[in-house]
Amino acid sequence: MEIQQKVPLAPLTTLRVGGNARFFVRTERARDVEEAVAFSREEDLPLFVLGGGSNVVVADQGWNGLALQVGIPGIEDAGPGKFNVGAGVNWDSFVEHCVSRNYAGIECISGIPGSVGGTPVQNVGAYGQEVSETITSVVAFDLSENRIRELTATECGFSYRASVFNTSQRGRYIILRATFALEPHGKPRLRYADLQKYFAGRDGTPSLAETRAAVRTIRASKGMVISPGDPENCSAGSFFKNPVLSASEHEELVRRAAERNLRVPSYPALEQQHKVSAAWLVEHSGFTKGYGRGRAGISSKHALAIVNRNHATAAEILELKNEIQLKVEQTWEIRLQPEPVFVGF
Repeated sequence: MEIQQKVPLAPLTTLRVGGNARFFVRTERARDVEEAVAFSREEDLPLFVLGGGSNVVVADQGWNGLALQVGIPGIEDAGPGKFNVGAGVNWDSFVEHCVSRNYAGIECISGIPGSVGGTPVQNVGAYGQEVSETITSVVAFDLSENRIRELTATECGFSYRASVFNTSQRGRYIILRATFALEPHGKPRLRYADLQKYFAGRDGTPSLAETRAAVRTIRASKGMVISPGDPENCSAGSFFKNPVLSASEHEELVRRAAERNLRVPSYPALEQQHKVSAAWLVEHSGFTKGYGRGRAGISSKHALAIVNRNHATAAEILELKNEIQLKVEQTWEIRLQPEPVFVGF
């Protein structure tokens, strides 16, 4: 285990902003994680855990502590449809591994950047699937008890884009591995309108591989796949969560929209929870795809992606984020919640 000093964090994130970490270490074994934690405590350093860097905004002044990147590798077959996966494994590579072996359950979460270890934290999901539906347990280092322990899916406390790891127990656990239970020879889930439209007119049910390819194509059309050479590649993906409203809040939103001769889009997959499209709110609050503020902007492909167009600073990204939140709240009385983790602010 090699602890480095003054390591730039921007190249380790997909948004490509932020300063240096005072100390940095990449770990590929659970024992290394324990040693890194011990080092941070001995030196009285704040600890920041970095995964694939796809859902993080690092401050321009960087991180005045230890940045610990968990790079534990390995996809282990743990029985029919069960996989024990290292936190450092690339998420989309794991999806491809499963789909190619005809295991269903995560095919719609294809194309999302980052590592496996980050998926339980946010309860990552897309196109009608969430990782909480297939994660059976998580192995993590418990900073409070100074030991490695296993948490069941119930103990993870999953909900929409949340878990105990980013809510009630934020900062307590460092995820080392996760176990997934998938369905052998299962059918793909085609609940979302985008997928139904993609396969419209087709005879028969598409395969898991075809569904994965469709999801990646759709995501790429929205600028949500990391593609070398794409000028809008520098983003953290969807920057805001889709708001989940109460019945009365949803009624008020529909009323406000009607006053503007607008209709709140209805998606069967979102209706049960009164979940509203954040992208729709952004686009109907005076913003357009391609909108720019200095060197930061909104993707020309998707209204929810804030992009670093030309060496933007973290401060410029935050200025745009704040502008969007303020305008949406003024227009709709809904406060958009950001998805990324903010480090060093």
